[in-house]
Amino acid sequence: MLLFILFIGIPLLEITLFIQIGGVIGLGWTLAIVILTALLGAWMVRSQGAQAMLNLRQSFSSLQDPTEHLAHGAMILFSGALLLTPGFFTDFVGFALLVPAVRSAAYRTLRDRVEVQSFQMGPGGDPRRGPPPRRHPDDRVIDGEFEEVDPPDRTSRGPSGWTRD
Repeated sequence: MLLFILFIGIPLLEITLFIQIGGVIGLGWTLAIVILTALLGAWMVRSQGAQAMLNLRQSFSSLQDPTEHLAHGAMILFSGALLLTPGFFTDFVGFALLVPAVRSAAYRTLRDRVEVQSFQMGPGGDPRRGPPPRRHPDDRVIDGEFEEVDPPDRTSRGPSGWTRD
């Protein structure tokens, strides 16, 4: 029911804002603002998205929990969709999600409401013991045990049975 209200309410709010703002500043300026916010939003999403990807890669390489960086990236992506959608309310919410403090507050709110059952990093990693030791890509050493076995003495025995004389 909440989604139904959102799908009906947000477009009605956008239409109302278009009519009200368009009546005050005119149609041309209203359209110019909508196009300008889409262009500005796309540029901001691109720059902040690149930074979010860099932060995410760093968290992966240092084996830190990437949850917050993933959430920030998802919110930046969602803000881009909102900014490309024509409307003043969606632009307001989209620009708000581009503010790091707003994203952090939204992340903390969601984190407090979600309970994680288990978490595992990398193949074979045990959360209680930590991730397995990392190996260098050029490391070709294989550890193992061996026992030297003397070859059998072929002169004392006859043919193996697999050959014909």
